[in-house]
Amino acid sequence: MDSSKWRFSEDEDETYSERKQPRAKRRKGNTGKPITASHRITRATASLSDLLDAFQFGIQLGPSYDDTDQKDGRFFESVIEDLLPEFSQARYNTWVQTCSTGESGEVIRPLSRYETTALLNYVRERNKEKPSVTNDIILQKLGLLRQRRKANLREPFHSPKNHDALTPLQVQPSAVLPESLNHLRNIPTTRYENSFASRLYGSKPLKTPGLVAADWETRTPWMNLMDDVHEHHCIAYPERDQSERLRMAITYVSLQPCHLKQVHDLLTRVFWDGIDVSDSLQYSPERCTVVAMYGHLVVGVALLSSPQETYITYLAVRAGWDNSQIATTMLYHLISLNPHRDIILHVSANNPAMLLYNRFGFKAEEFVVGFYEDYLHSQSRASMNAFRLRLRR
Repeated sequence: MDSSKWRFSEDEDETYSERKQPRAKRRKGNTGKPITASHRITRATASLSDLLDAFQFGIQLGPSYDDTDQKDGRFFESVIEDLLPEFSQARYNTWVQTCSTGESGEVIRPLSRYETTALLNYVRERNKEKPSVTNDIILQKLGLLRQRRKANLREPFHSPKNHDALTPLQVQPSAVLPESLNHLRNIPTTRYENSFASRLYGSKPLKTPGLVAADWETRTPWMNLMDDVHEHHCIAYPERDQSERLRMAITYVSLQPCHLKQVHDLLTRVFWDGIDVSDSLQYSPERCTVVAMYGHLVVGVALLSSPQETYITYLAVRAGWDNSQIATTMLYHLISLNPHRDIILHVSANNPAMLLYNRFGFKAEEFVVGFYEDYLHSQSRASMNAFRLRLRR
């Protein structure tokens, strides 16, 4: 049967009512069972002319059947049995046109008129008890669906399950002129934190864990060398697009687990092998440790043994970053984080750092012979003897 024979009913929603009907007088039907008003026939979602013709044809032939067939219900089965496959195929064709496929491959069937009306009634009752924006949206969408059906408008297009049946849209890429690409590449860009948009919407800087201070003014030998290399590269290859060097500050932070590998490497280069300062993370690192960072590079480190002993165990700066006040800044913050406590350290007798400690007020209290014999190599230029210094507070 052609599915085009399906016709929608305008007042079908009103026929599907769950309200109880008043009792009426019972009367006997052909089957011998009582028929009440609640057994009234409502319109289906689509009126099938062939089905009505079959019923009319069956009524005309009804008297030729005996009463036994009517009582057993075989009369209806004999009429509808040949028509069921055709009706099922028509229903399937209609579902194929209206159903869609979800993201996980499941078939999504649109609501029938009865389901739409029942859902509308349910949402209205819920909205009376607990009004919500979600319920209002559902009511609007379901109400719009009912109006579209009453106006006999087509439903929005749903992609069929068989995507292979669709003819793919062939889009030919347009040729891009090289001049256009060059103009796009030459458009200067501004970092967001320096742009006008950041002034309008605000720019939230990234939080550095354990941040103590940031220095934007200091220029180290390594930073000057990198600037010279970048400048010479720009002069040697003027035809290439040269990006500006990103300027960063030297930040001073407390020791973090991610710093340990670089800190151990730095202390091994400056002092001796086998140094492990992992236990510094357990003794108030926010008070006893200061690490100088340039981006993600550790360029200096200063460590105290603990807040109780306040003994400076290590103070070191990476090669190429010395003579730039980094050690001075780390020592200053280390002393500031531990006020009202004496600070003690040992320094090799010929170490130039003696002058740095003297500027901060450290005084020699003891000369220890052979203090570094167990640590320094026999060919080391550093003296095995050490001074014991104290900063009284």
